[in-house]
Amino acid sequence: MKDASQSKVTAGHATEKTMSEIVDARLSRRTALQAFFTAGLFGALNSAGLGPLARSARAASREDQSTLGFTEIPSVRQQSHAVAPGYSVDVVIRWGDKVVGDAPEFDVYRQSQFAQERQFGYNNDFVGYFPLPAGSSNSDHGLLCVNHEYTNSHLMFPGSPRSAAVTKDQADIELAAHGHTIIEIKKVRGKWTVVEDSPYNRRITAHQTRMRISGPAAGHARLKTTADPTGTYVIGTLNNCTGGRTPWGTVLFAEENFNGYFGGDPDNTPEARNYKRYGLSAKSRYSWSKYYDRFNIEKTPNEPNRFGWMVEFDPYTPNSTPVKRTALGRFKHEGATTIVNKDGRVVVYAGDDEAFDYLYKFITHGRFDPNNRESNRELLDSGTLFVAKFYENGELNWLPLVWGAKPLTPENGFDSQADVLIETRRAADLLGATPMDRPEEVEPNPVNGRVYAAFTNNTGRKPDQVDAANPRAKNAHGHILELIPPGGRGSDADHAALKFRWEVFLLAGNPKDSSHHAKCHPAVTKDGWVSSPDNLAVDNRGRLWISTDQGSSQAKNGIADGMRATDVDGPGRALTKLFFACPTGAEMCGPEFTPDNKTLFLAVQHPGEDEGSTFEKPSTGWPDFKSGMPPRPAVVAITKNDGGEIGS
Repeated sequence: MKDASQSKVTAGHATEKTMSEIVDARLSRRTALQAFFTAGLFGALNSAGLGPLARSARAASREDQSTLGFTEIPSVRQQSHAVAPGYSVDVVIRWGDKVVGDAPEFDVYRQSQFAQERQFGYNNDFVGYFPLPAGSSNSDHGLLCVNHEYTNSHLMFPGSPRSAAVTKDQADIELAAHGHTIIEIKKVRGKWTVVEDSPYNRRITAHQTRMRISGPAAGHARLKTTADPTGTYVIGTLNNCTGGRTPWGTVLFAEENFNGYFGGDPDNTPEARNYKRYGLSAKSRYSWSKYYDRFNIEKTPNEPNRFGWMVEFDPYTPNSTPVKRTALGRFKHEGATTIVNKDGRVVVYAGDDEAFDYLYKFITHGRFDPNNRESNRELLDSGTLFVAKFYENGELNWLPLVWGAKPLTPENGFDSQADVLIETRRAADLLGATPMDRPEEVEPNPVNGRVYAAFTNNTGRKPDQVDAANPRAKNAHGHILELIPPGGRGSDADHAALKFRWEVFLLAGNPKDSSHHAKCHPAVTKDGWVSSPDNLAVDNRGRLWISTDQGSSQAKNGIADGMRATDVDGPGRALTKLFFACPTGAEMCGPEFTPDNKTLFLAVQHPGEDEGSTFEKPSTGWPDFKSGMPPRPAVVAITKNDGGEIGS
């Protein structure tokens, strides 16, 4: 059996043909049959001299094939957002808006640590909606939980300083702008509003929020510092990208690119090999190590080991302590999505968002009890972490990261399960996991029982590194894989199984440009094609909603980042349509539906992050468009004007 992670190919026409054939074999038969049917129908109509009818059939066919009822919008890069006709967009909360009761009014020219710790943070990514009361399916009143991933100092502060050159006061504000926000929200006369002075409203920051460390790595010597000689608590959380929710109503938020916050030379620490594998270097993106010893790894060498985890927090208990769950592994977590397996165990899917890193899942030892919320509190502290290995024949094996089983032994520097989890990446390297093209969101679909994994891009993949699961060299546009557990559809699927099947759901890119080597539905338009899939969501009909993050390639590709949607089954499979377009420079994050599917929350992150854009001369003033006000990351709520479900 040939392992996709070890297969080697050489550049040239014959190799490309072979890999194309492998990819075609991994594409779903339903997609292929639909393509053949469509081509055959149009070909027959044309050959019968019915060209106008064929064109009419082609135009009608696209609408008939997709179950998504909205009219696709043009993918145009512009200063403001755009949404499908018949929908409204309302800003729920923006950077600097009041969160807790004593927060001052936002004044961009008089920012302070005190204010920012009470105001909505910067660069919102993950959005989670939690109904009130807890355990209900209320879609008009709930808690909104939002991650704050990183800061753009040149868009935040007058004078446009870069993060590596900010002052001490500005560094304090940056620390306070990271983390997480919880707000109570209500739908009032059709629009979502923040409930001011709610006891649920809270800011969790990198500056001062104390967090507990739990699981196998808690208390380990490699997590101990002078400030925390027990190795069981830490101040703050960093680079909170996307996240997830647990079946018992807690929020999970990820720590992703934590490496960029630390200064100092890894070679001058006992953790040199470990830190280099996670991307720490002597050059820090931020200036914090100049002002805080805990961010200087030569002075506090164990501090980075206290980041890179998944954090669990109970939004329904406002004063509860967030917990870093070390059993889920340490890497650059894009997020963590959960599903209750048919035997009651909870399965957590996660991607390590870096080129040539891996896809993971965690299976709890204990079982979820829907009738006793308290009994589920520590489920994520005990279980087994697995890493994915893909094969060209369509098989996917989940390899356990368990200490003591070769090669995760003392001979390779692992003296305990804590060591395996602290160095999850190196452990996965030794197991021979398949290096992927930036694994991002991994979303289980409860309707069809399958799992969808987004791989954003990897332009560094060379021709001799191509494999079936990552079939393109210089993969500029990314792809989506469909992971298929055994057992059947919906709740019959066995997510705890260690052998899956897999298919290529979508090879992103412009299907009209042959150099992209895209593979998608033949009816995808110039506006609907996907580049750099990032976050995913599944609506109550099982359809897949795809957010994109092209980064600096927005201008090159000539399309806006935004929210696209597609069916996953039937004739509209992989027929992506553009629903929402971000303002220029922004990345599309979120996305989150209310239980009734009538509101879609989206996070518009880093608007104006275009080349040359600054505080004084931003590329957009979204969402305020007021003189002297820079662009502000914000969460928006989208509703249908007729009160119907999103996408209907």
